[in-house]
Amino acid sequence: MKTLKFGGTSVANAANIQKCLSIILEKAKHDRLAVVVSAFSGVTDLLLQASEKAALKDTSYRQLFQEIESKHKTAIDELIPAVEQAEIIAAVQSELQQLKTLLDGCYLLGERSPRTADAIAGMGELLSAQIIAKALQLQLPESNFKDSRELIVTDANYGKAQVDFETTNTLIQDYFSSSNQKVTLLPGFIARDQNNNTTTLGRGGSDYTAAIIANGVRASDLEIWTDVNGMYTANPKLVKQAQPIATISYQEAMELSHFGAKVLYPPTIQPVLKSEIPIWIKNTFEPAAEGTFICAHPEGATNPIKGISHIDKIALVTLEGSGMIGVAGSSKRLFEVLSREQINVIFITQASSEHSICVGIQAQDASKAQAAINTEFALEIAQGKIDACQVETDLCIVALVGENMKNHQGISGKMFSTLGKNNVNIRAIAQGASERNISVVINEKDVKKALNTLHERFFEDNLKQLNLFVMGVGNVGEKFLDQIHQQKKFLKENLKLNVSVVALANSKKMVFEEEGIALKDWKSALEQGVPADAQQFIAKVKSLNLRNSIFVDNTANESVAMLYEHFLKESVAVVTCNKIACSSDYPHYRKLKDLSRQYNAPFLFETNVGAGLPIIDTLKHLIASGDKVHKIQAVLSGSLNFIFNNFSSTYSFHDVVKEAGVQGFTEPDPKIDLSGVDVARKILILIRESGYQMNMEAIDNRCFLPEACMQTTNNPDFFASLIQHDSHFNALLNEAKAKDCRIKFVAEFDQGKASVGLQFIPKDHPFYNLEGKDNIVLFYTDRYVDQPLLIKGAGAGAAVTASGIFADVIRIGNF
Repeated sequence: MKTLKFGGTSVANAANIQKCLSIILEKAKHDRLAVVVSAFSGVTDLLLQASEKAALKDTSYRQLFQEIESKHKTAIDELIPAVEQAEIIAAVQSELQQLKTLLDGCYLLGERSPRTADAIAGMGELLSAQIIAKALQLQLPESNFKDSRELIVTDANYGKAQVDFETTNTLIQDYFSSSNQKVTLLPGFIARDQNNNTTTLGRGGSDYTAAIIANGVRASDLEIWTDVNGMYTANPKLVKQAQPIATISYQEAMELSHFGAKVLYPPTIQPVLKSEIPIWIKNTFEPAAEGTFICAHPEGATNPIKGISHIDKIALVTLEGSGMIGVAGSSKRLFEVLSREQINVIFITQASSEHSICVGIQAQDASKAQAAINTEFALEIAQGKIDACQVETDLCIVALVGENMKNHQGISGKMFSTLGKNNVNIRAIAQGASERNISVVINEKDVKKALNTLHERFFEDNLKQLNLFVMGVGNVGEKFLDQIHQQKKFLKENLKLNVSVVALANSKKMVFEEEGIALKDWKSALEQGVPADAQQFIAKVKSLNLRNSIFVDNTANESVAMLYEHFLKESVAVVTCNKIACSSDYPHYRKLKDLSRQYNAPFLFETNVGAGLPIIDTLKHLIASGDKVHKIQAVLSGSLNFIFNNFSSTYSFHDVVKEAGVQGFTEPDPKIDLSGVDVARKILILIRESGYQMNMEAIDNRCFLPEACMQTTNNPDFFASLIQHDSHFNALLNEAKAKDCRIKFVAEFDQGKASVGLQFIPKDHPFYNLEGKDNIVLFYTDRYVDQPLLIKGAGAGAAVTASGIFADVIRIGNF
């Protein structure tokens, strides 16, 4: 014999009920069945609301009653032909009349007793079971309805009654041994006490009913039919990559269901555990799907972690003080007072010093618990031996569950480090000696990030999701997005990185898409976005609170550079090609570096110097390994190198500067490059990364532009000034030819002093043959004394700059 249970969503409407009937009819071809059903979806909530309003003398309970009545009459009309309705209509009307009487009684008395509440709450299952039983009987005459209250006996603990299994098992066995029905259909959730008053088994109690019946008849298996394909590795509503669990032990299933896996009511497993009756969790809407198999000894599983679950709306109650140390009975008194107040303790942790103990409870019980504990320990609090009870709210518990965790070292370490890397603050930890469950208390706002981060770590073959918030979609930004789009599959398959662009912004518009913007259509998505606003952008990043978040700045904008500290404080990594932040006043630069360490948020700016060249990264490794930089010589402007390499008697200075802009080698304002400011920023960044304190004012900028060019305020005037001073630039060119040298704009740091400016480079110098837009850097250090460390390569252009930004993103992914 099999026991089947169909939940509220499975019987939400006539169409869904027909699916249930199809499953029942197919199963009935091979086995006798006991079928337990829930109330129609939403009906139990309506019943409770109606009784609450009636007790408050709110006449709107009558409208709720009418809604309940309408739901069931509609179901009868859609499931049962008119000629067959008389009997079921009479039965339903009888139940509805009793319901109305109970509600009217609550209204007249202005109260709702626990016993009345149970009688009302259980009406949903009584109504649905009778209607479904009638619909089934029309297709399978060898079926009938049986009231569960005639079989399941409990105590009088209304709301969550305790089953008298000895009496219940006898009644179940007697009934089914004498019945010859192919299918018996029963209402879930409800039972009766010794005085024949209706009791309920707790919200979700229909699962429990099915397990009680299965145990009583010694069923071959118990099937729980719901709206998902089994128990999942995490809540699929919060973790999109969650997967159904193929097989799991009773104990693991109990742990997961206790910690919020709502697909199974926690007490369900107890009745079938000793009898080792296996449980299947199946999907009514995909009956062919495998589902989850729950048994005593699951086979074939290799992952020691079976699932990650959570309980929200938790409060942490802490009692501490020196008066608890070595004093027997403190814990006993704490738990006794909570027990008297009927407060369920979900989580416990106590320091080995006995100085403090904290418990996790439902947030709704926090005030009651605090008052009761302070009263119990009033004397010790008054004497200063114990502090007043502390309560923290807006918390949740996240649990890692797996029977075989105890056989694998380092699980808890991986859990804590994974959360730590995403700056998820752990408020409390609990782990039993069995190591079947590791639980942590965290802020409720971090739950989605925590679940996704842990799921990546333990279930997705270490696939890591990177969520990018990109500002700036000009030359560099567009190339960067193209590269991300092109390499997405490669990154996922080879580096186990799933890169998702969550936000895009330019000076006019911004757009957010939590599941990722389709990069093939990013331009149209941005056009349809909302007006750009930096503060709203920051607020949105903060509210999304996504794991592995990275802010990418592809601009040269000072106001954008000043936003970095806001992101770093939210543990959002920053990747930038914008040199302004790192060349700002030294205290601000230092602050950003410190915030990066404090909040475990990488701050990478490799492209600040040399575009895609690994200059800063190499310098960091030198310093980290104990080397010391004494001198730097560099050509750091790809644009200026391109300009002076192509400037000739036949190609005017004005024209070659124009061409450099067209090629994307200069900043949007080319004066930044030609004035030497850009190079000064770059050498300043290298000096700072070498461990020296310096500001821009200390760099001697020997600008080669005439003063009139420097005084211009827009690009057209600037280019006009280059034509006007053509003779000045030709004189420089002629002087270089006369000396048989090439012109290079060189940055130098030596003996604590720095300068940038034009130099005439002879043929025997390493800079002489520097072609095109290439950069070159020479580092003279303790280890590189006679022959400097040399880094050389393309140092300008949108594509190479974008690739450098891309490389920084990958570095963060590999942290």
